[in-house]
Amino acid sequence: MSAAFRTRSLPLLVMAAVTLALPAPNRASAADRDVRSEAQRILSNKCFACHGPDESSREAELRLDTLEGATRDGGNGAAIVPSNPDASQLVRRILSKDADELMPPPDSKLSLSDDERQTLLTWIRQGASYEPHWAFGALHRPPAPSVSTPSDWALTPVDQFVLAKLRDAGLTPSPDAERGVLIRRVYLDLLGIPPSPGEVRSFLTDRSSLAYDRMVDRALSSPHYGERWGRHWLDQARYADTHGYTVDSERTMWPYRDWVIEAVNLDLPFDQFTVEQLAGDLLPAATQSQKIATGFHRNTLVNQEGGSDREQFRNEAVVDRTNTTGAVWLGLTLGCAQCHSHKYDPISQREYYQLFAFFNSQEDANGVAPTLQVASPAQQTQLSELDAEVAAAKQALTDYDRGQDQQRPVAERNDGEPVKWQVVELADPSSRAGASFERLDDGSWVVSGENADDDQYVLPLRGLPARVTAVRLETLTHPSLPQGGPGRAGNGNFVLNAIELKRGEQTAAWLHATADHSQQDYPVTAAIDGDLATGWAINVSNGRMNVNRTATFVTKPLEHVAAKDGDDDGDNDGDNDGDKDGGKDGDKDNDKVAGRGELTLRFGATPPKYNIGRFRVSVTDAPLSKLALPDSRRAELEQAVKRAEAKRGELAKRLPSTMVMRELPKPRESHVHIRGDFLRKGDAVTPNVPDLLPPLRRDEVEPTEPTEPTEPAELANRLDLARWLVRGDNPLTPRVTVNRVWGRLFGLGLVETENDFGMQGTPPSHPELLDWLAVDFRDHGWSLKRLHRQILTSRVYRQSSRHREELSSVDPLNKLLGRQNRLRVDAEVVRDLSLSVSGLLSHGIGGPSVRPPQPDGVYAFTQRSAAWPTSKGADRYRRGLYTFFMRSAPYPMLTTFDTPRFNTTCTRRVRSNTPLQALTLANDATMLEAARALGRRLHDHSGGVEEQLSLAYQLCFSRGIEPAELRTLQDYLAAEQASFADSAERARDLLGESDASSADPKAVTDQAARAAWVSVARVLLNLDEFIVRE
Repeated sequence: MSAAFRTRSLPLLVMAAVTLALPAPNRASAADRDVRSEAQRILSNKCFACHGPDESSREAELRLDTLEGATRDGGNGAAIVPSNPDASQLVRRILSKDADELMPPPDSKLSLSDDERQTLLTWIRQGASYEPHWAFGALHRPPAPSVSTPSDWALTPVDQFVLAKLRDAGLTPSPDAERGVLIRRVYLDLLGIPPSPGEVRSFLTDRSSLAYDRMVDRALSSPHYGERWGRHWLDQARYADTHGYTVDSERTMWPYRDWVIEAVNLDLPFDQFTVEQLAGDLLPAATQSQKIATGFHRNTLVNQEGGSDREQFRNEAVVDRTNTTGAVWLGLTLGCAQCHSHKYDPISQREYYQLFAFFNSQEDANGVAPTLQVASPAQQTQLSELDAEVAAAKQALTDYDRGQDQQRPVAERNDGEPVKWQVVELADPSSRAGASFERLDDGSWVVSGENADDDQYVLPLRGLPARVTAVRLETLTHPSLPQGGPGRAGNGNFVLNAIELKRGEQTAAWLHATADHSQQDYPVTAAIDGDLATGWAINVSNGRMNVNRTATFVTKPLEHVAAKDGDDDGDNDGDNDGDKDGGKDGDKDNDKVAGRGELTLRFGATPPKYNIGRFRVSVTDAPLSKLALPDSRRAELEQAVKRAEAKRGELAKRLPSTMVMRELPKPRESHVHIRGDFLRKGDAVTPNVPDLLPPLRRDEVEPTEPTEPTEPAELANRLDLARWLVRGDNPLTPRVTVNRVWGRLFGLGLVETENDFGMQGTPPSHPELLDWLAVDFRDHGWSLKRLHRQILTSRVYRQSSRHREELSSVDPLNKLLGRQNRLRVDAEVVRDLSLSVSGLLSHGIGGPSVRPPQPDGVYAFTQRSAAWPTSKGADRYRRGLYTFFMRSAPYPMLTTFDTPRFNTTCTRRVRSNTPLQALTLANDATMLEAARALGRRLHDHSGGVEEQLSLAYQLCFSRGIEPAELRTLQDYLAAEQASFADSAERARDLLGESDASSADPKAVTDQAARAAWVSVARVLLNLDEFIVRE
């Protein structure tokens, strides 16, 4: 409706006449119709685009999505006057014969049918009741209907709800499917692979009343259950092995896939399954597994193209996370509120960006980081052992150094004479960062002023002896320093990253260093190891850090070299103007230069501001024989540390790093994006949830009824959102989840629009059954296995899928569930079926993606033209969900059978039936290998042709072969064998064998027989029945 309502006098008699002129509606369908919900559906479909929640496109200031808006008198009368159609402007406009008056306008292509007009009239006449949309209402467990029946067909509440609907429509359910069909159905639905002939025989011969239940339980306990139902979840998680966009480089996300498979196999409660994926990193003491789980929202695309705007694509990832969360857990089309308020559902644009804010404060910014190294249980054990080995080696070295530190920094030998130290005078020391130096009476220096993140002290030395063999650096406390020093860091510590001594052209070659104390992992030797990332520090656990400390650095002797003529050794301050012939004044100048040098102390920025605050420098010319030098024991200990660290490093290099979520220390500020443009920021928003659902709370109480909102003490985060999604009073998550499970098992959900539970979605075919399942699921621990068992053991699920004309004439889409549905299996299962029956399938679970054969040139059209190194051995035949998935060039066989590209979430796959699928089944490289292996398996089976063909049907269809099928295949086998006998080359080509022809008639006959069986196998793998779940 686009034009404003205008008052026009129209006698009520004329209006009534127009009303009566409408053709009589279908009374039978009207009697069954929920008039209120049908009327609201009509308004949503035909009117809300112009008169709905979106204020930006609302016409005539008229809202028809709320009672208040619809009944407001805008000056020309109210659009709806409850119980009074004649006074309702809406009635006048929908019945008008004037094209300018008629609503919806003819050019809108939204014209109402006569039945729809009558529904709106009836609804208004009955009071125009506005009630919350069914999906947004609180969950209550309805009682299962009582169904009187002469049989015991309805075994479960699920059956009772379905049977009641069928009876209301005058229909009856279908009988159970044959037992062979049932076990194949259960295995394909739960495991994605067929039962073996032995498993079928075991089930068929078990005549107990519990045989079916036991078979279902065996399937649920199989580790392949996690693979099949994990694949369903990975669709929603938009899992892929590449980043997407044009570069589309490889990423490592398979640890997340492994987590999903394991979680499904363990029947991790769905509420916990939710919390760990959305916010596992925010859980207290989060485990490696819980951090890996957050890969759910790292499956977003990353644009690595040069020149791309990182902030733009970061925002696009956040939008995707918001929309995906809405679709997967709430079944809502949140993305419709990104640029303006939702046109159909009560979700404002502001509320959209409040949800957006939950995902706007993660570290990732259109890049791979943050990542997490992932170790398997065995590797984790190895790492723990190697960590212990490294720690033990370091402790041994520390213990040794401490033992040395307790001795005098410089040892005294048997001659009993101590080493003599000379305090060195400094001439104008300087700091690169501009710190100030003050000399004290004891020859020490106090540093003050600028304390930079990193610094370098240059200390000109004066009065050096002719020969220097060691430098002593005393770090001393002082009241002006933090905690008394001796360092300038807040705790009084320092980190000396390097010490350098120069004398003219010579630089000290340090031999060893000792100290009276070194901090753990900060030994004094780190100051002379040439690595500025390491250093000497003095922290100590007993709190005695703020005391004087001394370090001694031993060097190869630095001796003064007399200056040559005209050479003042570069350090004479311009005052060497004596005789150039080595006279008396020249000797004095050389003596002066001889006592000079330069000592440099370097302090790095990690950690920052850890500079020395007070120090004193001394030197000695004692012979090396009197100085403590490194011994062989310490060298051995250092080597032990290096070996242990190298072993651990080698293992760490082999560990994969997967992408995970991690919160920023300070949340980003979020805004409404005007028209969805991230560059046009509107009002600031904080994380919150839409008003149409229960309010966000930050306590741990889980009510089952709606509650009043409380103001959070601080900004809510992803953990709050995750817990809210699975809180007891949230009606959408359990409804959406059980509906999606139902859809996988019947081909169609109870709500057909699985991703839209809003006003534009279809209403549930069995609303009471949906709510009963949702409440039961929520109240019994959110167990997916229990839900599966509940549905699979119902008679509804067990029905035959055979077509029944009396059903189709009344219920062509089988929404009333009078039979089971025939479903073509998903793409991955098509592959798995072929490999399974052929005996090629690798049953290994988890691990990196593999690259089975694919046609040449698939990657030729991608930007990178990446190579496809075809997997070998068992990896060549792994299940379909492990196939490497490149977004810009997906595996062709999978896309042929409708696997999506996973650029966005997929909550339900489409199913098509095309000629290309048949060609793929016949000619795809993997399918051909499967046909060869199946043909070989049948050819080698003992017994005659009848037994061989019987085995083929047991393998492929879990049933015996019919006589007509047997005759047809016998004739085909014989004809193919004769044809191949006449054409050995064609036989070799089909078998994939080299050109090693033989004139031996027996060999020719055998080759023809083997090729004929491959032809039979290709036929069987191409039958509709093979890829269909009955």
